[in-house]
Amino acid sequence: MRLSRRAFLGTASALAGCATRHASVAIPQARLAPVRVAADRVIRTIVGLRPYRPSGFVVRAEKLDAKTVIHNYGHGGAGITLSWGTAHLALEEAAKIETRSAAVLGCGVIGLTTARSLQLRGYSVTIYTKAMPPETTSNVAGGYWAPVTLYDRARMTPDFRRQFVEASRFAFRYYQSLAGETYGVRWLPVYALSDTAEWAPPAPDRPESEIEPLYPEGRTLTPAENPFGVKYAHRRDSMLIEPAIYLAALMRDFFVAGGKIQVREFADSRDLASLPEDLIFNCTGLGARTLFHDEELTPVRGQLTFLLPQAEVQYMTTGPDDIYMFPRRDGILLGGTHERGDWNLEPDPATRDRVLRENAALFDGMR
Repeated sequence: MRLSRRAFLGTASALAGCATRHASVAIPQARLAPVRVAADRVIRTIVGLRPYRPSGFVVRAEKLDAKTVIHNYGHGGAGITLSWGTAHLALEEAAKIETRSAAVLGCGVIGLTTARSLQLRGYSVTIYTKAMPPETTSNVAGGYWAPVTLYDRARMTPDFRRQFVEASRFAFRYYQSLAGETYGVRWLPVYALSDTAEWAPPAPDRPESEIEPLYPEGRTLTPAENPFGVKYAHRRDSMLIEPAIYLAALMRDFFVAGGKIQVREFADSRDLASLPEDLIFNCTGLGARTLFHDEELTPVRGQLTFLLPQAEVQYMTTGPDDIYMFPRRDGILLGGTHERGDWNLEPDPATRDRVLRENAALFDGMR
């Protein structure tokens, strides 16, 4: 995977039928602490590349001579969000193959989650990777649970829609079992903000319409409740997954369960013939473009700027437009960008300044 998270997109999952929808009743709001946005509070600016496919992520099996390769890549900006869900789909493919050992290519969130899912089903697993946390793209991700920057609506197929909804629902349920300090997963309110249009649920023809009901207590704030200097604010709850804590915890669990890692790079899929395992999971993100010649994969560049942490900030924002804020323990994350086809990993000072300026305008306008 390669990075980030976009402005607010409703998406939801399998508990949809159980989710209780509440009327828009005024609820007393505690005053939200504004983020202190200033250039002298910046601690770092980083860039990651989301592995985007217009037709959506790939989870399918492929025969490669004597090997079976199960692909699990192309998650766009939703790698952390969907990781447990697409690992679940990938393991359904693996159940058809009689072996109890597996190779996983890649050690980002998709590779680690796939490896852990295999271990939980009794497999012996070796990860082959050219980079490990904290050097993976997943470490650059924002961590807000929302399936976004994922597919082109014009390219969506019924099969992808089914996989997308199933993966979202499974992942939403699974992450709840990880909530707490150990994995760096916590519930926070998130505010979708706009100056131009009131929030509306996804249209029925979009898969997000089946996912949106997962988010609890979604409602539009009245003008009296809205503390932001924008016209419209919609509040819901979602999870924030802290990549530095979460990926380290997955690595620990993987090793405790007997997993092995080999640092290795493959130039071509033919190199996989040398692996001792006959079952291979391809979790290489953008690397699948070269390794498996998937020309549909393209980067969507995301740049993030971090401010000094503010423990009193206990909410997230998305919008207006492309900006967003997530209050992580390693700093206040400010975004963002979605630059399709841009492979540049160097931070752009002008983009940093714009993100600071637009976020400062938002939080300075709070009451």
